[in-house]
Amino acid sequence: MPSIIRVPRIAERFRGFLPVVVDVETGGFDSERDALLEIAVIVIRMDAEGFVYPEPVVSTHVTAFPGANIDPRSLEITGIDPDHPFRNALEERAALDHVFAPVRKAARESDCQRAILVGHNAAFDLGFLNAAVRRTGHKRNPFHPFSNFDTVTLAGLAYGQTVLGRAIAAAGIEWDQAQAHSAVYDTERTAELFCRIVNRWKQMEDIAIAHGLDVRPIEIAEQA
Repeated sequence: MPSIIRVPRIAERFRGFLPVVVDVETGGFDSERDALLEIAVIVIRMDAEGFVYPEPVVSTHVTAFPGANIDPRSLEITGIDPDHPFRNALEERAALDHVFAPVRKAARESDCQRAILVGHNAAFDLGFLNAAVRRTGHKRNPFHPFSNFDTVTLAGLAYGQTVLGRAIAAAGIEWDQAQAHSAVYDTERTAELFCRIVNRWKQMEDIAIAHGLDVRPIEIAEQA
């Protein structure tokens, strides 16, 4: 008799955490001194077969906080003009409210305790996110304050590549270097990469189960 594959909920798959891909564009590398200029988030969901997929991106431009440093070299890379009249940037508190609201809603719907940030060099994005939360005194941050899923590590394991563009190419995903360093574009591609890696692992588990191999966690297998 073939094994019955039980499909986990996303809360069970990631120990109560909801993966949310985040990318920030900034005025430098110092999260305490340099400006947060763009932020984009993508909630990761799970379908009925247990495969994960990205929701549409939610993003905003951000107004530099008072006294923030903006390194011109960073603007050359990102192409951001902080003074552009049609930038429609939000103050930091409003920007956080804008991206946090759909994350909190998704976490509730998924029965997840918190969101966990997914990023390429995730510590960088999480550092700027946490710094903005501290500056604004935001009390409803849905993200875990220090845990994250880093696609640099995951892509290194899955494809032997750590640079985002090369990892994307190795995963068979289209990559446009001209659009890189946009928070929206980088978040969308990172979300695709994360889902591709997680789903690849799921496919390997399903194949193993179909061949009668026990791939359950050790503590569960021992109790069986």
